[in-house]
Amino acid sequence: MITTLVVVLGLAVVIGPWLLGIANRLDRLHVRTDAAWAALDAALARRAVVTRALLNSELSLMADRAERADRSEREAAENELSRMLGAVDRSVLPPALAAELADAEQRVVLARRVHNDAVRDTLVQRRRRVVRWLKLSGTAPQPSYFEIAEPVEEAEAVVLTPRPSARVVLTDRDGRVLLFQGHDPARPQELFWFTVGGGVEQGEELRDCALREAFEETGLRLTDDQLAGPVWRRRAVFSFDGETFDAEEWFFHAKVDGHTVDTSGFNEVEFATVKQFRWWTQAELDATEDTIYPRQLSEFLPSLINAPWDGRTRAIR
Repeated sequence: MITTLVVVLGLAVVIGPWLLGIANRLDRLHVRTDAAWAALDAALARRAVVTRALLNSELSLMADRAERADRSEREAAENELSRMLGAVDRSVLPPALAAELADAEQRVVLARRVHNDAVRDTLVQRRRRVVRWLKLSGTAPQPSYFEIAEPVEEAEAVVLTPRPSARVVLTDRDGRVLLFQGHDPARPQELFWFTVGGGVEQGEELRDCALREAFEETGLRLTDDQLAGPVWRRRAVFSFDGETFDAEEWFFHAKVDGHTVDTSGFNEVEFATVKQFRWWTQAELDATEDTIYPRQLSEFLPSLINAPWDGRTRAIR
């Protein structure tokens, strides 16, 4: 009995400081993330102030909307403001105002990068097994990346590249959904999970694109009657490998009894940027701190797999 007590106390002496160190580091990371968000919020607010100085009613209304938006809607609003600012002819602005606008935009870019770096470091720490098992993150909310497109350079086209795409929410008999994990070549440290699918080719129909992408990315030959939808529609502005896209994603749903995923049909970019794939349960989606697109997948998935599609296409973030 005494020997056991001595061993337990010895382990406590050794492990206790180690766990305390992890908890303290995690606390500092959360403080850093909160500070980074405050700095990003301030940079966005300054951009809104400069935008109003342009004396353009549509831009002013958009700036007001972005400032008032909830965090869940903030990305979309700020990206729309970025798109509108990208269409402004800077050559007709007073030089001082044009310079101030460029400075405000650059500060947003820098603040966004600092914020996302802080989020990345915090999520890496929170995903450690010891942190999850012992719940060392406490009640601190999970931080999330802020995806806002960076302004294009003057030498580049100011119009965002339209990118319609068809995606497939592929589920199995157990209600699990297939997701791939990948990254933007320009930001390999920021990993995220996403559904099967890709861009619509010239002259291609959405359903045909969904069927083609499912085969190329998984080796699964779906038939048209296996696809339900489009069940969801998502609008997003994002940058990938230095190019900024105005994306319109249409999601279809397909159920399969079981399938061995074959990624041999990946293209060169997919081979370079997709790290892994796995089937996710609803419980895993609810519990994960990984970044998943669409963000509302966990919320919308149950109604998709538990009842026949009602024919409506719903907006999803």
